[in-house]
Amino acid sequence: MALKVGVCGTGAFAACFIPLFKAHPDVEAVYLADLDRERCAAQARRFGIERIMSSLDELCDSDVDVIALFTPQWTHGPQAIQALGAGKHVYSAVPMGVTLEELRDIVDHVARTGRIYMMGETSYYYPAAVYCRERFRAGDFGDFVYGEGSYYHDMSHLYWFYQRYDQWKSVASFPPMLYPSHSIGFVLSGTGARVTQVACLGVEDRHEDGIFKREVSRWGNTFSNETALCRTSGGGMVRINEFRRVGMRTAVRLGVYGTEACFEHQAFEQEGHRASIWCTKEKVEDISDLLRCTPSPTIAQWLEAGAPRGTGYPGTAPAHPVERLPDSFQGMPNGHQGSHQFLVDDFVRACRDL
Repeated sequence: MALKVGVCGTGAFAACFIPLFKAHPDVEAVYLADLDRERCAAQARRFGIERIMSSLDELCDSDVDVIALFTPQWTHGPQAIQALGAGKHVYSAVPMGVTLEELRDIVDHVARTGRIYMMGETSYYYPAAVYCRERFRAGDFGDFVYGEGSYYHDMSHLYWFYQRYDQWKSVASFPPMLYPSHSIGFVLSGTGARVTQVACLGVEDRHEDGIFKREVSRWGNTFSNETALCRTSGGGMVRINEFRRVGMRTAVRLGVYGTEACFEHQAFEQEGHRASIWCTKEKVEDISDLLRCTPSPTIAQWLEAGAPRGTGYPGTAPAHPVERLPDSFQGMPNGHQGSHQFLVDDFVRACRDL
């Protein structure tokens, strides 16, 4: 069955996914919705979308089968619940929600409605996570002992995102551990473990911009950097770092340690190179080339070139199972270490095959 997809929220991140939904062979039509009607219309012209709407309410009342949420992170939970309640399948950018009640409500709605819900965590398809997943399935790690996942994103690279909102500092103080999906998803998706216990510490922010002052923050949050120590379902341990004040550009780091082998993926990149190491008791192997993604055009570059279709899948690494992707995705932009195309294909096929 061909699907009709409604994209809710048409900002820069949504723009990475609109053409992929449109190009998927199991998608019949794509609609756009945004409270900012002018921005919505501009994106519709940009991507050749024929139908636009003014709100999530309109999408829920329409004939779309699927609603994809690319809205502010603190709205995802309530919006997913609303869309599921309207009988729609839901794709959501991260995070899934910001309270346990929201998460439980989404799970309950899925059970009650029989609809598909998917949180589009990009780190699941980072080459390092794909590689670790395959090695764990093969038993090469032995028993899981310890993992590290870190997501470093300094606030100086995030101001532009929040300054779109009135009283932007109140939402820029979003607590780091309400949005840990990149770092923890990196470790858990690679190992198959689940977290059973958590202890967390935070560093109170002292920056002069005052974003993380308790009286300013919508969440009363004073922590810009947080670290969690977790126990996993198999008895192992995981350390998670979510930092918003740190002296580096955006970076992710992964370390996975087993009784028979270990893997380390460095956060720092120089001249397009990030070291990735596979280690056993007998040898140390540099597997960086296996995990290095090819260049991908940006959405703007791709459109300026006439939205060409090429051969191969830009932005992917040799570790990616590109043979399972639709032919129609060849040559198209592919962000977050090759994950975008896989996430769209996963979700569309799940809805199609339900």
